[in-house]
Amino acid sequence: MEIRPIRDSDKDQWQGLWDGYQTFYGHPGRPQDFFDTAFARLVSGNADDFQGFVADEGGRLLGLTHYVFHPHLWRPEGVCYLQDLFTLPETRGKGVGRALIEAVDRAAATRGAGAVYWLTAEDNYPGRMLYDRVATRTPFIKYQRDLS
Repeated sequence: MEIRPIRDSDKDQWQGLWDGYQTFYGHPGRPQDFFDTAFARLVSGNADDFQGFVADEGGRLLGLTHYVFHPHLWRPEGVCYLQDLFTLPETRGKGVGRALIEAVDRAAATRGAGAVYWLTAEDNYPGRMLYDRVATRTPFIKYQRDLS
């Protein structure tokens, strides 16, 4: 398995994975322009926009992760937000998710970010089993106000 940046040629398989992620979190049936816009941002080469990695096994994509760097008042060097992480259900527990997280860690270290962080659903027990092994759970609770 190779962990590598997302490429233009990954679009169809990437979309299948990200559609699975959207469905997992209760957002099935996204329109095509949703995927097209997100993918264009991921492969734009803009270091200040979202970037991503995929887990590639012989041309088959097993998982993806998307991340972005942003400023932080408590950490002048900035931080990295790992927004999305998804692996094919049949690959879970086989190191794909961990390898994708570690790739984001390396990208963040290269950029000089002070931390990598992410959120997950409270009932995402399979994901949390991994996250509890590779990171420290914080006591923060997320609040959100939708403006649209």
